[in-house]
Amino acid sequence: MFMLNFVLIVIFTFISSISLYAQWSQTNGPYGGPVSSTVNINGDLFAGTSNGVFLSTNNGTNWTQVNTGLMNTNVYSLASKEQYLFAGTYNGGVFRSTNSGASWVQMGLTNTWVYAFAVSGTNLFAGTYGSGVFKSTNNGESWTSVNQGLTYPLVQAITVSGTNIFAGTNGSGVFLSTNNGTSWSQVNTGLSNPYVHTLFVLGSNLFAGTSNGIYLSTNNGISWTHTGLNYTWVLSFEASGTNIFAGTYSGIFLSTDNGSSWNPINSGLTISGVNDIMISGGNLFAGTDAGVFLSTNSGNSWNQANAGLIGTSKSLVVSGQNLFAGNYGAGVFHSTDNGENWSTVNNGLTYGYVAFLSSIESNLFASIYGNIFCSTNNGSNWTIINTPWANYSEITGLACLGSNLWVGNEAFEVFHSTDHGISWSGGYCNFDPLSFAISGQNIFAGSSYGVFRSTNNGITWTSANNGLSNTPVKSFAVLGNSLFAGKQGGVFVTTNNGNNWTPVINGLTNLKINSLITTGTKLFAGTEGISVTKIV
Repeated sequence: MFMLNFVLIVIFTFISSISLYAQWSQTNGPYGGPVSSTVNINGDLFAGTSNGVFLSTNNGTNWTQVNTGLMNTNVYSLASKEQYLFAGTYNGGVFRSTNSGASWVQMGLTNTWVYAFAVSGTNLFAGTYGSGVFKSTNNGESWTSVNQGLTYPLVQAITVSGTNIFAGTNGSGVFLSTNNGTSWSQVNTGLSNPYVHTLFVLGSNLFAGTSNGIYLSTNNGISWTHTGLNYTWVLSFEASGTNIFAGTYSGIFLSTDNGSSWNPINSGLTISGVNDIMISGGNLFAGTDAGVFLSTNSGNSWNQANAGLIGTSKSLVVSGQNLFAGNYGAGVFHSTDNGENWSTVNNGLTYGYVAFLSSIESNLFASIYGNIFCSTNNGSNWTIINTPWANYSEITGLACLGSNLWVGNEAFEVFHSTDHGISWSGGYCNFDPLSFAISGQNIFAGSSYGVFRSTNNGITWTSANNGLSNTPVKSFAVLGNSLFAGKQGGVFVTTNNGNNWTPVINGLTNLKINSLITTGTKLFAGTEGISVTKIV
């Protein structure tokens, strides 16, 4: 599956003149975000995320980012071979570490999405999305395409059983090679769903996780039998003794009878997308869309194990003394102590992919894909509200400005509501609205084309970009007469209603700004991949 990553924030103190701002310092979380892959090397646990690789040396109690030299941090797959650790990235190829992730070197397959790895003797295989399978005989120093007979190059899974190598594809089922990848043949008899997301070998059994449940082959793929979890996307497998665990978009399932039946084991698992499962000693780890979860009792109960595992906070909002962060994967977090501690508040949210948060008085609004949810009790419960646009049109901007709720979507539409989402007005505009702000009598909209300004409540819009490069403006914040814009490239400020913009980035080490909010005289900025930073 696709992923986007993690957490966030930044604060600085507004002094009174534009040239004077204090430094930024990191806050304590919130932690958690999509984890796509895991690997255990002698008790050292590694997690691959879209924010790079993280290492835990204490069974998940704490995680440390280990990205030196990792030029592409969108890590989708991990594998170990001898003293080497390999990371497969999204459009960045393969990276290798010889020192437990302390440093990385690019090892080829550039501009390639490396979805999966498998080790067979001295051979390392890489399954890629779009270019088929590659083989290295020298630990990644060089790669050779091995695709003869592999007629479908979207390889999502690859595994080894003895001298047999299996490749699972996203649309053409399973392929088998009996000669180290020199040639492949399709082995799909009985495999009625061709979308294979994961493969797993347990003894003489081969399991395939598909977008319609689990299939089992007991004869090296010659024939397959469906063994359960109809209508379920199966993403990962792991086994401990006679227990087989399956990670899915509906949580984790357990089979104790070799896959004949499956039962959910999701107590404490607050997110449904389980991308990978890993065992370390007596502990079971789940890499999910909301970070890492740990079970010490064979999956009977789960607890988050995310300390230090930073994610991407897409949005921030203050309501009274409460600070909320919308995490893309882990849902909504709540802090009552200026970001020192965070708790999840997701009851009623259908998914954890929160792109935007905003509030009007005691009403808190969150956008997930094309839907808007509302909470009137500080996130303890959420309900979906009715909207006039198609829910498949993903929301690209959400803001509460005074008593008005403003929404933009990917269909180049802007809507606003004056009654907390009960009724709406608006329609098509000539840009993609990503963010909104009110300063004086003006309404500002950030877009992929910079900033637009309306002086007539959104009826018409004009460009206001002097001093801004033509990159997406994802967020705004207002302090006094100053309007701040967060974008790729840092934070910018205007004091003349957008006629001119000036950068304010002193001490801001990450310039990829996702969100801005103010509380008192402080400005918080949510960034891509740097946990919370605070100015003192």
